[in-house]
Amino acid sequence: MDKSLLASILTFAAYFVVMVGIGLWVYKRTVSLSDFVLGGRRLNSWVAGLSANASDFSGWLLLGLPGAIYLSGLGEAWIAVGLALGFAGSWILIAGRLRVYTERATDARSGGESDSLTLSSYLENRFSDRTGLLRGVSAVLILAFYLFYVASGLVGMGGLFEQVFGMSPAIAIIAGVSIVVFYTFLGGFLAVSYTDVVQAVMMWIALLVVPIVAVVAVVSDTESEVDGLGSVLGGFEGGGVFDLGAFLAPVAIISGLAWGFGYLGQPHILARFMGIRSVKDVPRAGVVSVAWAVSAMALAVVMGFSGVAFFGFDTGLDDPEQVFTELIQALMNPWVAGLLLAAILAAVMSTADSQLLVASSALTEDGYRAFLKRDASAMSLVWVSRGAVIAVAVAAAGIALSGNQSVMDLVGYAWAGFGAGFGPVILLSLYWKRMTWTGALAGMVGGGATAVIWDILDEKVLGTGLYAMVPAVAVSVAGIFIFNGLGKATDAMAEDFDRVDAEYREAKQPVGA
Repeated sequence: MDKSLLASILTFAAYFVVMVGIGLWVYKRTVSLSDFVLGGRRLNSWVAGLSANASDFSGWLLLGLPGAIYLSGLGEAWIAVGLALGFAGSWILIAGRLRVYTERATDARSGGESDSLTLSSYLENRFSDRTGLLRGVSAVLILAFYLFYVASGLVGMGGLFEQVFGMSPAIAIIAGVSIVVFYTFLGGFLAVSYTDVVQAVMMWIALLVVPIVAVVAVVSDTESEVDGLGSVLGGFEGGGVFDLGAFLAPVAIISGLAWGFGYLGQPHILARFMGIRSVKDVPRAGVVSVAWAVSAMALAVVMGFSGVAFFGFDTGLDDPEQVFTELIQALMNPWVAGLLLAAILAAVMSTADSQLLVASSALTEDGYRAFLKRDASAMSLVWVSRGAVIAVAVAAAGIALSGNQSVMDLVGYAWAGFGAGFGPVILLSLYWKRMTWTGALAGMVGGGATAVIWDILDEKVLGTGLYAMVPAVAVSVAGIFIFNGLGKATDAMAEDFDRVDAEYREAKQPVGA
């Protein structure tokens, strides 16, 4: 057997053993739906911060972004700028308040503190919606968009296995999703969060090591095919012709920055805010998380340009999204390469497991428990959630196997859907006391529908090239304000708002103040 293949097999196997071991370790600690869905709300700052990163930055970070930079130049880096701003904003504007509100809002159905475990249940309780519409519609949006999001990770996983092992994408997708389902099935939120910490460290180290080695290799190679540093600033057209306009084009800037708004509405990231131990842990978790995110995205951009410098414009790569794996295999010792390739697998799996968990929670908490059996026992709900993990995984794998969409395309579609469908609603729900359920419903439906329709409309009719997030967020915000007056903000909702605001402000005070 080829030495590099043997090294990859053994390192991947060791990685799988660690992930499953963590799942087995927390299995007996998962005794209720709260444990399975939010880990009993006991994540410390480091786990919450790094888990938020790993659950967010999927194969997009190690495959999609470097590939986009390799193919199109620095114009694609506006996405990274927008994401950095959005990530910091979500920790500052949403994390603390959402942590308090999801626990303290009055239960819309039974009274008393709700301890909302999902985004859908939070919205129902926040707006005292007894119709079930907010909960049902939001759960449907979560399931629909997560099928595409999880599928994007499986596409990335298939490409990695094909590149490393020569395995067919179909077999790779089935094998990879089986491992993810297994440890998520066992340990739920805690298993996902602890494995995320390991995966976040692996991803960051890989992003640091590979570009450095690539740059050293290029500098020491006098026959390098680099065509000049000027091309770094724009798009790469026909063999590296410099195009500054691709970097400064208004549509590229607006579309790239708009990605940042998506952070306000991603359920798998918001779940980390809901599961953190205390509001007092939020500032440190935010610093850890944002520092990791900014440095990792900067390194991913460098990775893309390292690929341009090393492989050149003319020879190029058949699949730009494999630039990271190509660099690893071209530059590294087989055993080191195996470890670094496992980091790419970690990036894919760390997001897929979080998304599977949130989607299964929507089926269990917002479907089965909310509408079918409210008095279900704690352990029966855990087992229903485990079954839902399998169901969502199978459906997502079907999408991944049915087409050849790129990782970037699938992520962009789901990201816009969540960002526009939930972002404005969540943000305003935390700061606007008089917001009502009708405004929230209009914002979700308008934003989510526009995210779906825009790409088709723009491709067939308008031709602007504008990312769907921009018009979808505009429609969502407009819908909230236009339809808000059709509902009523009750006195109980106002009391909840004031109580949450007071608790949040008190928790932010320094000890002894």
